[in-house]
Amino acid sequence: MANLNKVFLIGRLTRDPEQRFIPSGQAVVQFGLAVNRQYTTNGEKREETTFLDIEAWAQQGELIHRYLKKGAPIFIEGRLRFDSWETKEGEKRSKLRVVLERFQFLGQASSGSSARTGGDAQLDPVDFGIDPDNSPGESTSAGGESAVPF
Repeated sequence: MANLNKVFLIGRLTRDPEQRFIPSGQAVVQFGLAVNRQYTTNGEKREETTFLDIEAWAQQGELIHRYLKKGAPIFIEGRLRFDSWETKEGEKRSKLRVVLERFQFLGQASSGSSARTGGDAQLDPVDFGIDPDNSPGESTSAGGESAVPF
């Protein structure tokens, strides 16, 4: 049987992207994403929001950090990664996150995004992807602990 680990999401950033660099100098950017789902129950329209943590590496992460801020819409293609670790106090922790593989800006840059770039940035739509065979290395250590201190 074949395995598949792929997610497609359209949502809005819940916070400004946070950029860090690993010891090799490669950028890693993390941000939150809110994805809404509308449905009807007993004739009543309802909405459900799911909040996800997204991790973007290298040039893609740098582009997201440079051009997007809280509230910006984005399309993401990625994979799920489950991280688990133990705190200094011995408590077990875990987190499921999405590792970005491709993305597309949606909509037009807000005035805040333009201010970051020093001009009027048109972001409608631009597609940035990576070759899946040449994706960044895993960011987890042998113990499953994230190599990036987020």
